[in-house]
Amino acid sequence: MAVSLFAHEVSDLCLGKPALRSLPVTATVAEALSALKNSDDSFLSVWNCDHITKRNSGFNCDREDRDECKCVGKVSIVDVICYLCQDKNLVSPSDALKDPVSVLLPKIPGLVMHVEPSSSLVEAIDLILQGAQNLVVPIKTRLSSSNSRRKQQQKLSATSTGLTTIHKGREFCWLAQEDIIRFFLSSIGLFSPVPALSIDSLGIITTDIITIDYNSPASATLGAINRALATQTSVAVVDGDEGILIGELSPFTLACCDETVAAAITTLSSGDLMAYIDCGGPPEDLVRVVMARLKHRGLEAMLQEFTNSTTSLVSFSTLSSSSSDEESTTTLHRSGKYSRSKSYSARMVRRAEAIVCHPKSSLVAVMIQAIAHRVNYVWVIEEDCSLVGIVTFCNMLKVFREHLEAMA
Repeated sequence: MAVSLFAHEVSDLCLGKPALRSLPVTATVAEALSALKNSDDSFLSVWNCDHITKRNSGFNCDREDRDECKCVGKVSIVDVICYLCQDKNLVSPSDALKDPVSVLLPKIPGLVMHVEPSSSLVEAIDLILQGAQNLVVPIKTRLSSSNSRRKQQQKLSATSTGLTTIHKGREFCWLAQEDIIRFFLSSIGLFSPVPALSIDSLGIITTDIITIDYNSPASATLGAINRALATQTSVAVVDGDEGILIGELSPFTLACCDETVAAAITTLSSGDLMAYIDCGGPPEDLVRVVMARLKHRGLEAMLQEFTNSTTSLVSFSTLSSSSSDEESTTTLHRSGKYSRSKSYSARMVRRAEAIVCHPKSSLVAVMIQAIAHRVNYVWVIEEDCSLVGIVTFCNMLKVFREHLEAMA
């Protein structure tokens, strides 16, 4: 029965998960950026460990002190990008990178929550439905000499990259919405017939979506990107006249970029930004446009940062091009009305094209789509590509939670 799945503990979902690598809350934005670039993870946890501060100050670290170690949030390259896009930081990005990493942490409480390994799956789902994005769980390990050596090697490796893996003498992992959805998918037959029902009939299509017009300045999307990051969704790029979904500006895609995207957001349109962040690296013509516009706006410090990271694409001599050259590169050669493809086939890497389904798509089909593309949502469109809404992992978890209550 489906009820048996909910008898599982959180620790059952942690089997085989890697130890959580983390940054101290005292780190700088530059240190966080460096750690993110050298990590395979899209997010890094940020920890406030008072006992470390006390130890470094000459205080003794006792058991009570160790209990003060707590994960206070998470950061990604997207947080860094959005921070650098603030007006004061565009003028002096080097100064912004010296700020403490705490400036990147969202002010929304409860996005990261600590839970015990013995917590029930139901409790974990309820925390996520209440707004938690990640659950921090202590990893249960067997005490053995080989395991101790492994821990020591991990600790040394993590320290060399500015990251730590051990807190309070323990390792932690974290669970996300995707982990629970994967767990349910492995036993989806137990929930029959619910998984075969359409997302429309289940009433889980959210119409409160974040959209931006294709031709609008990308700088106007900053608030939308921050909101999408906080809700683990995305910004839909649409044809303002027809309401057609053209693509998306997704935090999942931006997390695969570097901090110089801040310059592109500051200077390009939303449509051109999609092309800029798509796989394969930014087109050379867009790089030239960004550099010319940064120079025109007097953002010399940002221009220098951008130039240092794009010399392999465009030579610095491009900056001497005339304003007429800039205008000529502003108009991109596109096949059709938009540069984005209208094909929404499966992608193997992060792309600006959106992953979509239709209102009559089944719940299980949408679950598989989202998991296959490593996103927390799927856009819902009509046959003419007009945007209907979005289905999220959170919407799906509500269905499973309600199904359990109905069976009780």
